[in-house]
Amino acid sequence: MDLSVVIPVYHEEENIDLLCRTVHEALAPIGKTYEVLLVDDGSQDSTWQKLTENADRYPNLHLIRFRRNFGQTAAMAAGIEHARGDIIVTMDADLQNDPTDIPMLLDAMTEDVDVVSGWRKNRQDAFINRKLPSMIANGIISRITGVHLHDYGCTLKAYRREVIQHVRLYGEMHRFIPALARWVGGHVVEVPVKHHARRFGQSKYGIGRTFRVVLDLITVKFLLRYSTGPMQILGKIGINLGFWGGMLLVMIFGLNFAGNLFGEELIWGADLVKRPVWPIMGFMLMGFGIQFVGLGLLAEILIRTYHESQNKRTYTIREERMPPETLKD
Repeated sequence: MDLSVVIPVYHEEENIDLLCRTVHEALAPIGKTYEVLLVDDGSQDSTWQKLTENADRYPNLHLIRFRRNFGQTAAMAAGIEHARGDIIVTMDADLQNDPTDIPMLLDAMTEDVDVVSGWRKNRQDAFINRKLPSMIANGIISRITGVHLHDYGCTLKAYRREVIQHVRLYGEMHRFIPALARWVGGHVVEVPVKHHARRFGQSKYGIGRTFRVVLDLITVKFLLRYSTGPMQILGKIGINLGFWGGMLLVMIFGLNFAGNLFGEELIWGADLVKRPVWPIMGFMLMGFGIQFVGLGLLAEILIRTYHESQNKRTYTIREERMPPETLKD
């Protein structure tokens, strides 16, 4: 199989017919064997019915249906794990990604390139609540991961199978696949792609997702730099917290004592004996926060060990419809 296209789907009943037709029209002329994996992430509308109807029209559709909603990353992981193509392309089901860009991604994947990432250069979204936060996030992610891309949020990407098959996805980590692919030795390039405004349905992205992405970014940084030596990061945090925390406490107590002596107590007669409790509380809470982050990172490693040592998946499949044969148009 030359090519697999992986498309997570959730409550997209109005888009399915046009999606399947445009993907088929884009792939049929390129002269490669291909399959299109559509993963229904527990939709409660008629999405699955629409998918099965289109599978009767286009025999190269491979359908997977989850028992419940496990999230976009789990749907992406299922599609990638079931894909048979040497090249795996991912895209959204909302038709904002353009399937006609897929041949361009394939052309950009030269012999020394392992990942081609789409860049929505002329993004058709609102500036304040979508484009501006995305620009800031892309800058932060690029700086922290060391893989500089304009658009981490663009789902339209192409990967070599031998690179992406070693990447296990959890949480909201599908957007960090290029950085994780670089971690296993992949070469990443970026190309501009078309972007369309959503025509049907509603966006599944909200502000609540931002916090999960931030936490996953911390995990990715930990995996990229410290997964083989966690003491390097936790030890540094402990040493710095102990030294600088101690220095700051001494300074605060000293300044507070001086203020009590020469300021408020002498002038206003205020009794401020208990005031040092507040800086202590502040530093205790800061220490607890860092401890929780450290425990979260260690728990992330443990949960990966739990799943991967037993070959457990982060999703369960309700049903699957395989294509009857591999087609070459």
